[in-house]
Amino acid sequence: MHHHGYVWTGPKQRFDDEALRRPPYPSPPPADGRTDLVQRYKEVKAEFPVVDLPPLETAYWLIKPRELVRDTWDEPKEAAQWLGEQLIGYAPRFASVSDRDSTRLAMLVGSAAERLGWGGDVAHGFYLERPSFLSLALVGCSPNRALPEVDCPLR
Repeated sequence: MHHHGYVWTGPKQRFDDEALRRPPYPSPPPADGRTDLVQRYKEVKAEFPVVDLPPLETAYWLIKPRELVRDTWDEPKEAAQWLGEQLIGYAPRFASVSDRDSTRLAMLVGSAAERLGWGGDVAHGFYLERPSFLSLALVGCSPNRALPEVDCPLR
């Protein structure tokens, strides 16, 4: 197993567009149903796999474009170290002073290494200044525990 790292920053309003952050329902609404629902389903089905927004379920990063993978590691500790570097880099921009606490950030890195070690995924989100949002994710791959049927995006 290896791990992919993902970073997304952007306007909080765009992050809140949850329809584009969740996969479409497996079956479409009835064709004779409300046209607005049918149209929205088609939009989400087309956009979800390619939009850069963080998915609500972390494992779905694996179906996103390969260009969104920031880095890849074989070892959980290496992936967690990258997470720590991201946290340190963004910490001065965190809207909450408590989110900047170095002890708290170190605990997030330690728990990430542990979680990745048993095959789990890691996702953290932080409000940044000027209502922006930061999403950081580490996703296990080949296979992922939550979506074992999904191929590695780098293949």
